[in-house]
Amino acid sequence: MKQIIVITGASSGFGALAARALAHAGHTVYASMRETTGRNAPQVEEVKKYATEHGVDLRAVELDVASEASAEAGIRQILADSGRLDVVIHNAGHMSFGPAEAFTPEQFAQLYDINVLSTQRVNRAALPHMRKQGRGLVVWVSSSSARGGTPPYLSPYFAAKAAMDSLAVSYASELSRWGIETSIIVPGAFTKGTNHFAHSGSPADRDRAAEYDNGPYAGVPDQALKGLASLEPADADAATVADAIVKVVDMPFGQRPFRTHIDPSQDGCEIVNGVADRVRAEMLRRIGLEDLLRPQVKAAAS
Repeated sequence: MKQIIVITGASSGFGALAARALAHAGHTVYASMRETTGRNAPQVEEVKKYATEHGVDLRAVELDVASEASAEAGIRQILADSGRLDVVIHNAGHMSFGPAEAFTPEQFAQLYDINVLSTQRVNRAALPHMRKQGRGLVVWVSSSSARGGTPPYLSPYFAAKAAMDSLAVSYASELSRWGIETSIIVPGAFTKGTNHFAHSGSPADRDRAAEYDNGPYAGVPDQALKGLASLEPADADAATVADAIVKVVDMPFGQRPFRTHIDPSQDGCEIVNGVADRVRAEMLRRIGLEDLLRPQVKAAAS
């Protein structure tokens, strides 16, 4: 069944890969990004070119997840163009690398804004329409770092992704009676095929960072990055994350998995998430809200 889909942060990486894969699967896909007439104008042209060359319904839309007004305007445009919105995919995010102490509180807040608050802006813009429809799917692109093995020097990103994952879990039980399904995609550390590591932020307090670089932690950054890369199998392909998203979207309503892990490095997240998700399910059963574990079929509001 053809779906109307918006995916955030779709100018590159997982977002761009997933947008193309979903379009090839027969869906109408809005690849959202900021600065569509500025910095990302080349990406907009690439979207148009790709759609024409491959005969797919792939469209770029201006949507800056850091702006409530932009999120509202982007969702309004999609609704005006297509008349409905079936799937929201929270993919936008940013990584940082360096000792935690050297990042300013403002930098932590910025990482939380991009990775966590962005989803709230988009949800508040999109969910009223999806609830009125009585049917929908929200896909969250989380990270194995939320609960898996956590190497040093990635703390702002790890903390933000953990917060985003926790928000996804809470939203799941608050949307199911509206007929809105939740699925969380959990990629591992792909060091190739995305811009995550190449474009990661660095600490603003360089003097504080230098104390780590020249002290007992000298050499740790290189060891951490090389270690992560060594755990990744040679055939690890970031496109498998996009394929997993397509598979989830194409599943029948009510049968989609709550989580899907794509972690070639096997950092242990799947084990920990398995326990946490069972505990969540048991708690809902104990308090008499077991029905919240599955989305309910709702008649569309008039």
